[in-house]
Amino acid sequence: MKLHLKTSKIKQNSAVVITGSKSESNRLLLLKALYPQLSITNLSNSDDTQLMDTALANSAAKIDIHHAGTAMRFLTAFYATQEGKQVLLTGSPRMQQRPIKILVDALRALGADITYEINEGFPPLRIKGKKLSRAEVSLSAAVSSQYISALLLVAPSLSNGLKLKLEGHITSTPYINMTLSLLRQIGVKAKFEENTITVLPVIAVPYNEMVVESDWSSASYFYSLVALSPLGTQIQMSSYQKNSLQGDSVLADIYSSLGVSTEYGNSNTISLKKVRSADTAKLNLDLSNSPDIAQTIVVSCLALQLECHIDGLHTLKIKETDRLQALKNEIQKLGSVLKITERSLTLERPRPLTSGALIDTYNDHRMAMAFAPLILKTNLFINDAEVVSKSFPDFWNNLRSLGLEIY
Repeated sequence: MKLHLKTSKIKQNSAVVITGSKSESNRLLLLKALYPQLSITNLSNSDDTQLMDTALANSAAKIDIHHAGTAMRFLTAFYATQEGKQVLLTGSPRMQQRPIKILVDALRALGADITYEINEGFPPLRIKGKKLSRAEVSLSAAVSSQYISALLLVAPSLSNGLKLKLEGHITSTPYINMTLSLLRQIGVKAKFEENTITVLPVIAVPYNEMVVESDWSSASYFYSLVALSPLGTQIQMSSYQKNSLQGDSVLADIYSSLGVSTEYGNSNTISLKKVRSADTAKLNLDLSNSPDIAQTIVVSCLALQLECHIDGLHTLKIKETDRLQALKNEIQKLGSVLKITERSLTLERPRPLTSGALIDTYNDHRMAMAFAPLILKTNLFINDAEVVSKSFPDFWNNLRSLGLEIY
């Protein structure tokens, strides 16, 4: 599906509804599979969360999680610990190019029975669930925090718990802390000291109703819209917490320098408001702890004609696509130059936006949504626009509700 985004103005005051964080939802779904006493409200309505939910309830011998990278990592650990469960865990062609060796090696070190069906180090995986009694393992922490979270989520169900030693620079620490916080909320004892995480075993947990906070990465696109809007433009959203578990909540500080204020109201509502012009000519950021918002930020800078340098992006090359290369390709179509390395991007002084560019999305939901706010500055087209359903199915309708012309 190709959408035409016609240059249009946004409503001065409006509200949007964003469902729960995909990251929190998927973690809690796995914990609920281990501890059925848990109840979850405000789950994400994303494809990834629905795939995770369906897979956990599926007794089939083959589970296909399509593009859902988080589900691939979390389910690998889950199925490895389920005695008597045998499954072939697979995904889309792109998923079969995304590495998983670090996690598989760690699970094997704990005693798991996992083999590669086609290519060494990559899905599909053939997993024979068994009781894992070993309790200590080391893991490289420099590639993806999801490997770490996958192990931590199953750790309390292991007979001897888990002592996990992290090697090297730790990537996306807030996501690790999110996992540990959720474990503690359901009654699991866990501690993170220096480079070692210890999780004690728990047979059962008490009834607990877990409310998922709305997704901050989805909020990023509305921060971008407000940043590109006239002074006074305001968008209200719920349910967000000032002391969020989500690393992407750093958006509030980042977009403050682009003229957007964040006000926290009653009942966990937040209000984004354009209060001034950007107070910097060049944005310099390290997003090691929140790389998923890099695409949104660099496109905001492109539209505001600000230079931008973002470091800490080494994980973006193994996402739904090579996000750094994808950004370079599409920004070039809009008339500007983006330089990339293995872990960073630099947007040189942007030129006026080209009109009528066709933005390719590379099977990546964040490519579609990051470029959408440009509708306030120029005409453009988004290819394969339905890809947003991976994390935010209501995205295009939400933009239409703001008065934007999308057809």
